[in-house]
Amino acid sequence: METLEKQASLTFYKFIIQSLPVAVVTVDSQLKITGFNPWAEGLTGYSAEEAVGRYCGEILRGGMCHSECPLRRVLNNQHRIVRIETTVRSKRGETIPVMMNTAALLDEDGKLIGGLEAFQDIRRLKALEREKANLISMFAHDMKSPLVAIQGFAGRLLTGTSDMGEEKRDKYLEIIREEAGKLEFLVDDFLELSRLQTGKLKLNFSATSLDKQLLELFEAYQPRAAQVGIEFRLENKEALPIIEADGDRLRRVFTNLLDNALKFAKKRGTVTIATEQTDQDVMIKIMDEGIGIDERELLYVFDPFHRGRDVDDREGFGLGLAAVKTIVEGHKGRVIVESELGKGSVFTVILPKGRINETF
Repeated sequence: METLEKQASLTFYKFIIQSLPVAVVTVDSQLKITGFNPWAEGLTGYSAEEAVGRYCGEILRGGMCHSECPLRRVLNNQHRIVRIETTVRSKRGETIPVMMNTAALLDEDGKLIGGLEAFQDIRRLKALEREKANLISMFAHDMKSPLVAIQGFAGRLLTGTSDMGEEKRDKYLEIIREEAGKLEFLVDDFLELSRLQTGKLKLNFSATSLDKQLLELFEAYQPRAAQVGIEFRLENKEALPIIEADGDRLRRVFTNLLDNALKFAKKRGTVTIATEQTDQDVMIKIMDEGIGIDERELLYVFDPFHRGRDVDDREGFGLGLAAVKTIVEGHKGRVIVESELGKGSVFTVILPKGRINETF
């Protein structure tokens, strides 16, 4: 009976390991692989049949295999659990950065029977860290340019001779105003990022008319759309209710989405604001007939600093959609994106009609 219970327990544990959404490798006390789950197969390129029975170092070829092997550390009882950032090499020869957790496997009597490594691919995290560092550098560089311009033209105004004409003074002041606007835009984006990351984005709720806000935005963006040859539509079939919201923050949501729609729209295409409602929610859709988003990117479009593979030549720091998601969720709503390459994108903001008494 006891043997059957142990077998059932072992089967259950094997099922759990096979089902975990992380790569898991188990070894015996001699570091030979005894288990290799599907996520480990996908990450390394080796099948379980190829891996089981071989030394783990032959398969994983980890960055610490020949120095401070984490499995040896747990097997030698130096540490019960080791958490490290290291690398493994796939069957194709690709070096993959991973976050690895290593632990000793003990039987019911506390006797060492092997070890376990669970690891996750952190290539995307590393790429985002590099991109973040690059973007901060870009931010400093982009701030310097308008600051130099402001300083230069302000200096000319201060030291200008009495014969400086009014037209020239006005021109210098306009340049200073434009450059200050660029600075304000940059600072606002990075302040927004800081609030996003620290969770200190506070919303001030009051009665807000979505109809009024969307109409104002439609009128403001109409000339800009016409200038670049895009048809701009507002499809508001029925009056929307007054909701409790932070009107200024919602305006930022819609301007970010409209800016993106116009930025990636095709010439002679259409950008549409459409609204719908249910008993519980209001839905605002920003639709474009632009370049679309690769399905591989859809999971990441709301990540801070994320910029798609095909948008490197366009302005922005990849913060706008992250701000959109955070603000909408602060309203107890959600934002959904649907897209198809070459056909365009639809961003749907869903906001509750009910009263919200909390701040985010």
